[in-house]
Amino acid sequence: MISIAQHKIILFDGVCNLCNKSVQFIINHDKKDQFLFGSLQSDAAQEILLQFQLNISDFNTIIYIEHGKVYQKSTAILTIFKRLPGLWKLCYGFIIIPVCFRDTVYQWISNHRYKWFGRKNQCMIPTKRLREKFIS
Repeated sequence: MISIAQHKIILFDGVCNLCNKSVQFIINHDKKDQFLFGSLQSDAAQEILLQFQLNISDFNTIIYIEHGKVYQKSTAILTIFKRLPGLWKLCYGFIIIPVCFRDTVYQWISNHRYKWFGRKNQCMIPTKRLREKFIS
């Protein structure tokens, strides 16, 4: 098991096409190699969810863990953007919108993501080069 307190970990729905494209976007923009990733369906992610007493069967959210603190849904996305280089940091400005509004939009997209973007039969398998970015 990895040390959660020392890493920035992004847990995502491994069969969701939108989620997988989002992870690929983050990897492509993460010039500092600061993030680790894990599919919510993986054993490693399930162990992390249990450590934080989070629902282990809810794959409708992104979870971001930084310095032992858990961020979910829109707050997770905005906090991740804050860590990316360049103008992507500006997206964090949306944090001023009340969380109830942000998470309502997030949940609406989450509820329709399979219909709009599709899903895979299995979690993505990272290339050999990317494997070190994924928890197992």
